Amino acid sequence: MVSVNSSPFYCISIFSGSWKRAGTQKITREGVREIEMGEPPTAPLPSPLLDVDALRSRIKELRENASSDVEDSEMSSADSEQLLKECALHIQHRMNEIMSEWSNVSFSSSEDLDACLGTLNAKLEEVQAENCKVQNEIEVLNRTHIEESARLEGDLESLEHSLNLILSQENVKGGACTNVLKDGWDLVNSRSEYKNQEFKILDLQSKLENDKMTLKSLQDLDNIYKRFEAIERIEGALTGLKVVEFEGNTIRLSLRTYIPNLEGIMLQQKCENITEPPEVYHELLIELMDSSMDLKNAEVFPNNVYIREIIDAAKSSSSPQQPFSTLSVLLEARSSLGWFVRKVQDRIVLCTLRQIIVKYANKSRHTFEYVDKDEMIVARMVGGLDAFIKISQGWPLTSSLLKLISLKSSDSQSQKISFSILCKVEEATNSLEAQTRQNVVSFVDAIEEIVVKQMRLAFNFDEDLGK
Repeated sequence: MVSVNSSPFYCISIFSGSWKRAGTQKITREGVREIEMGEPPTAPLPSPLLDVDALRSRIKELRENASSDVEDSEMSSADSEQLLKECALHIQHRMNEIMSEWSNVSFSSSEDLDACLGTLNAKLEEVQAENCKVQNEIEVLNRTHIEESARLEGDLESLEHSLNLILSQENVKGGACTNVLKDGWDLVNSRSEYKNQEFKILDLQSKLENDKMTLKSLQDLDNIYKRFEAIERIEGALTGLKVVEFEGNTIRLSLRTYIPNLEGIMLQQKCENITEPPEVYHELLIELMDSSMDLKNAEVFPNNVYIREIIDAAKSSSSPQQPFSTLSVLLEARSSLGWFVRKVQDRIVLCTLRQIIVKYANKSRHTFEYVDKDEMIVARMVGGLDAFIKISQGWPLTSSLLKLISLKSSDSQSQKISFSILCKVEEATNSLEAQTRQNVVSFVDAIEEIVVKQMRLAFNFDEDLGK
């Protein structure tokens, strides 16, 4: 770039590159006026004072500089891409920090989540408006860049044409040389403005790319919030379910389970004066796999319901781990969790009904105990005999039948019962009518009656042998 001394005593010949004293010099050839102190600089005459080769060399240099500007722009673009990559790494690092911070955030209500989403949407709108403004500025600067480039090329062609015209004339007037010098100064100013516009375009492009990266980061955060929102909406998909806490890979749910047809079932079991509530409450703690919603483990509180079989079934049916990249993956994971929670609630219903039936059955002369893990009722009858009764799937909600699977002696007196008698009792008991085998108290009474009958038959048989 050519610099100009602010003093009025000097001027610069942009083509020859040499300093000329302008205060005392006079040009006496025809058509050229005297150079006064402080007047604008004038060009030397073409020949012999004007160096034609220097003029042509200078024009060529300006053309090469214009071409090099394009190459510099491309190099600047490469530097900008490297800068954008570094910015992207920085933003990714910041995103990881944000993800770590937000992973510990729990929302106690949907209002808190809505407030966070509102802030996020406002920030998104602000960034989008800024991007639109920057893009408009870049479009204006690009148009200016194209116009200035075209004007620069036109100035170079005009200057070269003027030089050729001057050289073709025998009598060159000083005014023509002055015009050539003026065109040269205009060309320098035009090139300087072109450079400034180019730098401004690069700066705005870098700013636009940074804003795009920021926008992408905010969109990623928005997707994370949508994940939280989708998990919270499980409450609406499942009756009696509320998300109490969601921290890391752990979800704590509050379950309110309704016991259907409680009075009808209790009447079928001949239980009177029922005071049990139709609803029971539990907390379900669900642990998920990393980066997915596949089930890892679960616990229920109070721990009076056996759910290990349901957990194993959910694990075996889980799909390969996938990140939350698509809505379909999120919906599939939500469906899997919904299936698991429904199965747990079904188990709670059966377990609660069986526990209530056993509780009221203990008012009889027998003692009953329900073992949920084995789905079995142990009846301790008078006389020291324990009956192990297997519960069929769905009982007592369905018309499934109870089955005696074993009889064991619990004291020295009952040990006198032979093994053959016990086998006959089991066979006879499991052949009883369906109505008797659906009621636990009636079933145990029938077992006791059959045991007594078989013992009498055995005693009479022994007496007959003794005679």
